[in-house]
Amino acid sequence: MEISDYLQDDGITSRRVLDAMRVVPRERFVPEAHLSEAHANHPLPIGHGQTISQPFVVAYMTQALDLRSTDRVLEIGTGSGYQAAILAELAAEVYTVETIAALADRARLVLVGLGYPNIHVRTGNGYHGWPEEAPFDAAIVTAAATHVPSALVEQLAPEGRMIIPVGAAFAVQRLVMVRKSAGGRVTEESLLPVRFVPFTGEGED
Repeated sequence: MEISDYLQDDGITSRRVLDAMRVVPRERFVPEAHLSEAHANHPLPIGHGQTISQPFVVAYMTQALDLRSTDRVLEIGTGSGYQAAILAELAAEVYTVETIAALADRARLVLVGLGYPNIHVRTGNGYHGWPEEAPFDAAIVTAAATHVPSALVEQLAPEGRMIIPVGAAFAVQRLVMVRKSAGGRVTEESLLPVRFVPFTGEGED
């Protein structure tokens, strides 16, 4: 069964997201030892204590952002590069930050090989985002933070939105949608329980 087929069964309704999930080859982002599981709906290890998220979570978070083709998106936690590729199918530009240099380098090679000129990969502390390229229309964090980092909220454009898992490491967390109004008012909405690897960036709020 193709990824997009079971995603529809699980409630993913956005045609643009389903098309992106169909087009991006997940097997290119999965270690060779796990190639036979590349289309399975569960996370897989990619080394350095990190994982490639299960397809449903990737699709759900992407669908929740409701991306426009003109959007500039910030991703924190490049990991394998798979989520960045999905975002790049839907948005104008993707700026993705990874704290682990080996993962950033590997993801950059894969993404270049697949022909994504609109993805920009940076090695650095994701907690601080990418201020030089702000503001962003949308942001996505692919690791669990203990709280919503203020630096990332500040880098959202008016009417911007961010999706982020919030909670303790190695426990059930909340997937939170953060929205910034045209006037700068920030609201948060809990969407569903999730389990993500811990956010490894450091900073002060």
